[in-house]
Amino acid sequence: MRATVTKNPLGKKVFILNLLLLIMVIALAVTPVIMLQDAEFGGADGEAEKVISEIDPDYQPWFQPLWEPPSGEIESLLFALQAALGAGFICYYLGYMHGKRKAAKNQDDPS
Repeated sequence: MRATVTKNPLGKKVFILNLLLLIMVIALAVTPVIMLQDAEFGGADGEAEKVISEIDPDYQPWFQPLWEPPSGEIESLLFALQAALGAGFICYYLGYMHGKRKAAKNQDDPS
């Protein structure tokens, strides 16, 4: 028995759309770095602290963190680890759903 492979007519359009979205994401990430070469890219926490200090110089935080990382490098490492775990989880979920959909499609069309 010879299996015939049918091409999905939407597959090419979806691929092109995903490629365009990927290019747009890369452009959004790279454009500020290229256009603002002398800018300082800090985190939102530092900016919020600066604004709070400007609004109320006598402000005292009402809560202290339970644990603070011993250095900025450790803090960056934990942040990167958190981002990597999040990306891994999202990619695993997307791959799982893709495989599940593909298995259901193959079950419906056994040829």
